[in-house]
Amino acid sequence: MRILALCGSLRAESINAAVLEAAALLAPAGLTIVQYGGLAELPIFNPDLDTDSPPDPVRRLRENVGLSDGLLIASPEYAHGVAGGLKNALDWLVGGPEFYQKPVAVLNASARAVQADTHLRESLVTMAARVIEPASITLGLPATGVDAAGIVADPRLSGELAEALRQFAQAIQRCAEPVA
Repeated sequence: MRILALCGSLRAESINAAVLEAAALLAPAGLTIVQYGGLAELPIFNPDLDTDSPPDPVRRLRENVGLSDGLLIASPEYAHGVAGGLKNALDWLVGGPEFYQKPVAVLNASARAVQADTHLRESLVTMAARVIEPASITLGLPATGVDAAGIVADPRLSGELAEALRQFAQAIQRCAEPVA
């Protein structure tokens, strides 16, 4: 099972990136989490460019989403909203079939990021994603000084994250089962 991880933060020392890196380390057997690093390369969404031959960074994003069984998203809150780079990526995914009904889990690193979490979930539902609620959690990390190793070493954090990933894998398997 291949999961594409999208980090809304472009910061080198991002706690959201640390959460996604920790998730990759804690993933249950059979679940591979692939970090997507191309958000900064995407052009600003322009419907005139959303054609059968979109810009290469958009094509690569869509291919990666299409090859994935689910998406794991972590994003900071900027001005009570979703980080612009992540929102831009989601805008590019609206026009393609790769995202439709894709299972998605939202990992919220900060308990204070309530607005962005709400707005992100609303966008995802509007885009016809399958937001997997038992796998979408808030970890409540401090704003700085946290890395993936620290998350993995913390029994509470690693336990919550590992359980969310287990729930996500189970939900994806259920989504893939044929309807009788």
